[in-house]
Amino acid sequence: MKALSHGQREARLKSADVIVIGGGIVGSSVAYHLTEAGCRSVLVIERETHQGKGSTGKSMGGVRAQFSSIPSIRMSLYSIPFFGAFDEVMGYPGGYRPQGYLYVATNERHMAYLRENYGKQVDAGLKSVHLLKRDDVCHLVPELRSDDIAGGSFCSTDGFVDPHSVMTGFIQRAMERGAELLRNAEVTAINTDARGVCGVETTQGPVAGRTIVNCAGAWAGLVAKLADVDLPVQPLRRMLVPTEPFEKVSLQSPLVIDMSTGFHFRPEGLGLLLAWNDPEETPGFKTAFDPAFIEKVLTRGVDRLPVLEEAEVNPKRAWAGLYEMTPDHHPVLGPVKSLPGFFLANGFSGHGVMHSPATGRILADLIVHGKSDLVDTEMLGFDRFAAGRLVPHDAAVL
Repeated sequence: MKALSHGQREARLKSADVIVIGGGIVGSSVAYHLTEAGCRSVLVIERETHQGKGSTGKSMGGVRAQFSSIPSIRMSLYSIPFFGAFDEVMGYPGGYRPQGYLYVATNERHMAYLRENYGKQVDAGLKSVHLLKRDDVCHLVPELRSDDIAGGSFCSTDGFVDPHSVMTGFIQRAMERGAELLRNAEVTAINTDARGVCGVETTQGPVAGRTIVNCAGAWAGLVAKLADVDLPVQPLRRMLVPTEPFEKVSLQSPLVIDMSTGFHFRPEGLGLLLAWNDPEETPGFKTAFDPAFIEKVLTRGVDRLPVLEEAEVNPKRAWAGLYEMTPDHHPVLGPVKSLPGFFLANGFSGHGVMHSPATGRILADLIVHGKSDLVDTEMLGFDRFAAGRLVPHDAAVL
């Protein structure tokens, strides 16, 4: 974006039809989809000097349609084809690699869970998912320890993307259509009047606007409080460990999830990226990597992938990021009905990157048209928490 002088910035930032707080992949997608829908006066406010320093840049980048809830499946059925066409349509690389997700089941309970999900996924229109027998799993990833494998589930259109590249494509296309990006600006207040929201105060000056979208990721709860909205989103640290170049597992391997422990891995560069969601982790803005995590993830990793014992890990290359968790592990999408003009796109609980296209589309639909046919937005609405209508989820399985 062309640099603006202080005077130009003051003149151009007096107002915007839509103010998006947070310039990560979700906020960038919202801006893109708004401009796609014809809205040109869009301002994205990013508190950092560069985008993607929050959860976007720390993500594992996985995308999947193998979910247990209908809203998540439907969001994936929009998002994954979007990623598939991203490079051509957007003119920017998205890094989509459809190498699949492989769920590895080790008992009948796991298989029953996968069968139930498979039925929902197929009914929703997913055509590339298959239930697997033990031999099928072993054929896909022969390096796995297989003595206890009961079967699995595999979807060939699942895979991974480059979150930073997708974010960049979204925001660049949005700016080509007239959206503005204001970096190094923190929102310090959300202004309201009798009609609802009416603008924001930032460290670079005030901006007036009747529509504000909270896309602040793990910091969404703090942003919502600026509008006196109690949003139940908490930050939760997740850590990732890359190996050094490693030839014992194919770089074409799918993302593999061991359902018995939650350990999962995927190819990354010339090695593997290792992950495990530590159940002892507690909420908080903890962004430092804990070296003790390496032994935890390797212990579970070697148990399922014995050749991992030969891999080298450099602790200095490992990192931590933040999930934005809600009580039911589903996002909060749509308006705060008690505060007209204030919209939420928060609480993705680890699925923000993969569902960013659908999120942008849903928010643009709601803002421009007042409704969206992509998902049941009432089901994912803010009011569900006060009403006790939480979306069913299975937190025990990734």
